[in-house]
Parts: sequence; C-alpha cells; structure tokens
Amino acid sequence: MTAFRMEELRRLSRRPALAPAPPGAVSLAMGEPDFPTPAPVVEAAVAALRGGHTHYADQKGLRELRAALASGLPARPGRTWTADDVVITHGATAALAAVVLAMVGPGDRVVIPEPAYSLYADLVVLAGGTVDYVPLAPDLHWDLDALAAALPGATMMIFSNPSNPTGIVHGEQELKALGEILDGSDVLVVSDEAYHRLVYPGHVFTSALEIESLRDRTVYVQTFSKTYAMTGWRVGYLAGPREAVDAAARVHRTCDGSLNTAVQYAALAALDLPDGVVDAMVDRYRRRRELVVAYLSGVPGLHLAPPEGAFYGFLRYDAGLPSEVVARELAERKVMVRAGAEYGPSGEGHVRISFAASEDDLRTGLARVVGHLGGARS
Repeated sequence: MTAFRMEELRRLSRRPALAPAPPGAVSLAMGEPDFPTPAPVVEAAVAALRGGHTHYADQKGLRELRAALASGLPARPGRTWTADDVVITHGATAALAAVVLAMVGPGDRVVIPEPAYSLYADLVVLAGGTVDYVPLAPDLHWDLDALAAALPGATMMIFSNPSNPTGIVHGEQELKALGEILDGSDVLVVSDEAYHRLVYPGHVFTSALEIESLRDRTVYVQTFSKTYAMTGWRVGYLAGPREAVDAAARVHRTCDGSLNTAVQYAALAALDLPDGVVDAMVDRYRRRRELVVAYLSGVPGLHLAPPEGAFYGFLRYDAGLPSEVVARELAERKVMVRAGAEYGPSGEGHVRISFAASEDDLRTGLARVVGHLGGARS
C-alpha cells in the first residue's frame, strides 16, 4: 500500500478497535447479540470436529452449505440460483472486502449513502477508489434526487438494509426507485442485508434481490452473525452476478483461503433451526427497542428516529460538541457508545446506541447518556 493510501485511510477511517467495556462500564457500542449461539449449532460443530472434518474445505465453501443458501435466495425468474452463485466468506466483513477489492480499482468512484457502516468507505480507500458520500434525507431514508445526481458514472453503490447505524428499513418502493435511477447504467449494487430478520412492527423488509430492476446488478452480502448470534464463528457469504461472484471468490481465496470446515457444518445446522429460535431473539430486540424509544422520548436536547430494523438507535444531540468528544465523555461516565462521525460527515452530532445488550445494561447506560446529554430524567 502506498504511503498516500495509508494516509488517506488514516484521515478517513474512524473505526475503533474492538475492545470489551472496562470494569464498571456498560457497553452500548457493540453490534453484537448478547444471546448465546443456539445449542444445536454448537453441537454440530463439535460433531464435525469429532467426525474428522478438520481439513481444508472447498475454497468457495462446502458445496452443501452453498446449495442450501442458494435455495433460500429470492426467486430469480428464468434462472435458478445454484451453489456456484454463492461464496462462503470469513464473515460479512470478508465478503464486503472481496467484492470491493475485486471490482473497484484506482480512481473508481463508489457512491455510499451516509451515515453508513464505516467499513464500506475504508474498503474503497484500500482498493484505491474514491468515496462519494451522499447524505440521507431528513427522515434518514435515501435522498433519491441526490442519488440520481451522484450515480451516473459510478462503479458501485454500497448500502446496508436494514441500516447500520440508523436502523432505517429501505422498503420496496424505495428500492424500486433506486432501480429506476440505475436503469441503463453499469453501476454494481452491493446490498449488505445482515439485519434482514430484525425488522419491527409496521415495517416490511424487501431484499434488493426481490426487485427486478436491481436483481441482475446486485451483490447480496449476508452473515450468520446477527440472525443466529454467531458473531465469533465468522461465517458470511455473498451471491450475485456470476462475474462479480467469481472475481470476489478469487480475492477471497487469495487473502483468506477456505473457511473453517467444522464451522461450516455448524452453519448448516443453523439453517435447520426452527423459526421460533430466531423469532424469540427478535422479540427480545423488539422489547429493547421499545425500552430505548420510551426512555429517550421527550428528553430535552436528544432526538431519536425510532429504529425500523436492526438493533441501533442513531441519537442526535443538541450539545455543540464533536461526537468523538461526546463518546469519550460518555466513556468517562462508564457508558460506551459509538461516535456518529465514524459513519460519515452527516453522522456528526449523533452517537450510535446498540440495544443488543441486556435490559439492565440498557437502563443503566441510557440513564448515563441522558444524565450527560439531556439532563436528569424526572
């Protein structure tokens, strides 16, 4: 990597290193389920190890796992998804890295609606591309006019749905509007749908792969981490246009090699879990969301758009301080949050709160946030 690119990454990236909360502090910073991985998944990994599945797997992933994932993708009229359309990766992080490094080169422009997950911009810089941030509309949905102005000539657009950090769900009509904007262009869409199962009442999730005008240009990125509480297992995957998938597969096998074989058998077991296992976790997130919205509602100086999906609240504050300063001050008050500036220029003046934490930690952490930024709660 050139010195220039390293300097650009230092300037652009505000991603903190992962670290546990210090003693006495509560963390509302981590995008990690606090639930244990379901027992059948753990048992499948143990059985795979005892069964001798301790050697290299196919570098694109176990064919049976890829086939199972392909069968679960949204229907594609005129062509059936197969195992060859899927690549198993070291979490969604590696899937995103593989497709960006494979498809973006020096000088290529990548459009990122922001605030957005900070990894996207970092990867574009690593690939030598140029990040073209497009601020969201006031309701935190896409500003379609701004996207229409930015997308001509772009190589790629990257977004998450439901969104990290805003908790917004980009619905069917919004996605169709994007497809109309992109009609006739060669822009590749990367849709990170890690939180697809975490959608709250009144909102409906639609995959980009379900939209006819987006289907053939979309690289779908997914992970087992959020849905199945499998963050440490590092199982992700991507699917999409064969040219992009094959290129990403070459990057992934070069940089990462094949994924842990026993873990892939555990992922197969996760796909066989009854819906009720995931639904129970989603219900807990729903109750935590309600707790967060109720606690912060009406607090002077604080403003929260109720999350529609995922497990984040993107909290705007009136205090005239940089978000990194606010996050540091809150850490001194024993509550960890993420600075909004990490997620792009429009994130300044916000902090991201994760409600993938216990109800007790949420109450404690929110009280500390309100006490610092909004005054004492009556």
